[in-house]
Amino acid sequence: MSSQAPIVIVGAGQAGVQIAESLRQEGYGGELLLVGEEAHPPYQRPPLSKKWLLEAGNPTSLAIRGADALVRRRIELKLEARVERVNRGAGVLELTGGERLRYARLALATGSLPRQLTVPGASLPGVLYLRGIADSAAISAAIRRCATESCPVVVIGGGFIGLEVAAGARKLGAEVTVLEGLPRLMSRVTAPIVSEAFERLHRAHGVRFVFNAQVTELRAPQACGTGAAAGPAAAGHVATVHTADGREFAAGCVVVGIGVAPDDRLAAAAGLACERGIIVDACSRTSDPGVVAAGDCTARRLPDGRLLRLESVQNAVEQGKSAAAALMGRERPFYATPWFWSDQFDVKLQMAGLSQGYDQVIVRGDVAKPAFSAFYLRTGRLIAVDSLNRISDHMLAKRLLDNDLSPTAEQIADTAFDLHSLIKQSA
Repeated sequence: MSSQAPIVIVGAGQAGVQIAESLRQEGYGGELLLVGEEAHPPYQRPPLSKKWLLEAGNPTSLAIRGADALVRRRIELKLEARVERVNRGAGVLELTGGERLRYARLALATGSLPRQLTVPGASLPGVLYLRGIADSAAISAAIRRCATESCPVVVIGGGFIGLEVAAGARKLGAEVTVLEGLPRLMSRVTAPIVSEAFERLHRAHGVRFVFNAQVTELRAPQACGTGAAAGPAAAGHVATVHTADGREFAAGCVVVGIGVAPDDRLAAAAGLACERGIIVDACSRTSDPGVVAAGDCTARRLPDGRLLRLESVQNAVEQGKSAAAALMGRERPFYATPWFWSDQFDVKLQMAGLSQGYDQVIVRGDVAKPAFSAFYLRTGRLIAVDSLNRISDHMLAKRLLDNDLSPTAEQIADTAFDLHSLIKQSA
C-alpha cells in the first residue's frame, strides 16, 4: 500500500461490497480495503435458509461478485481477519493476532448476530443457529441425518428463518416440530390472516406447530433412535426440548431462529452512538463524521426522532450507496419504501412497507390457494402490503407507497377496480 491510509470497510457482506463499489462509482480513486471475518469472499445470505440449505452446494454459487470484478475495481479483499478494536483517535484498526491497519476513513458493515437461547442446555451439540455458510451447511447436514435416522427436527421460533428452515427440513424428509412462543406465526410482522395462511401451508406439508411454547431446558439424557444415532446422543448431543407446561419434545437436532441483534459491538466500544444498533442518519453517517455504517448493524434516526431498523438486502444496498456518498462528502439520503421476501414451500411472501400500527386489513385475492394480498391501512391510508404468490400486487404496492398513493378500502376490496389507475392518474 501507499503511504496514504486507505478507506477501510469492516464487514464483507452485501452492505460492505455495496459501499466499496459505490465509492468507485462516486469517483474515489484511492486505496480501498474490504475486511471480512470469514474465509469466503462476499456472498449472499438469504439463500442460506432457502435453496442453498436444500442443496448445500458450492459456496461460489452464492458469490455477490466474482474475485475478478473486485480486482477490476481495485478493491482489496482481506479475509479471515477479525477486527478487535477501533482506535478512532489514531485512525487504526486492531486485529486478532496483533496486526494493525491504518485507515483514513472508516465504514462499518458488521451485520447482525443470531439471538441466543438462554436456557440450560442451550450450548449442547446439535443446537444450531444460522448466520453464515458454515452454519447453513451444518444445519443441512443435521437435517439430513435426522431424516435418515428418523429423529425429529425441532425448530424454535416461528419467524422467517424458523419457517424457511422448517420448510427445507420437510423437503429433505425430516419430521419437524416448530415451537413458537407467541400465539401465531410471524406475529410481529404480519396480520392474523397471513399467519393463518402459512400455518395451513406448513401443516399441509406435515409440519407440527406448538404455540405459546416457552422453552425452559434442552437435555441430552438418552440416545435418539438406535444404531448410529446412539453415539452422538450418549456423548452429550441434544435429545429433548422441554417447555414450561411440562411437555417434552424429542430432537435429533434443534435449530434456533428467535431473531437477530445488530452487531454493534465494535462501534459501541469505540464510543459511537448506539441504540438498537449503530445510530445513523438518512445518509448513513454515524456520530463520528469520519465513520459511516450500513446494513443490519444500523438503526436509522428518522426525522421524528424514532429509530428504524431494517434487516433486508434492499436496506444494505441503499444504505451502502448513501454511506459511500457520505464518505465523499455528498448527500444521498435513503427514503425508499422497504421491502422483504420469504420463500416457504411453493409460496412466495413479498412485503412492501411497514405494517406496524395498522388498524385495518383489506384482503384482495384468493385466501384458500393461497394467492392473495393483505393491504394494511392506518387511519384510512395505505402503509404496507403483504402479497402471497401475487407478484404483480407486490410491484404495484411498491409504486403506490413510493408515490404516497392510497386506494380506499372499498377500492382494494373490489377486485374489478384497477388499482394501477391510481398511478396513471397521478402521472
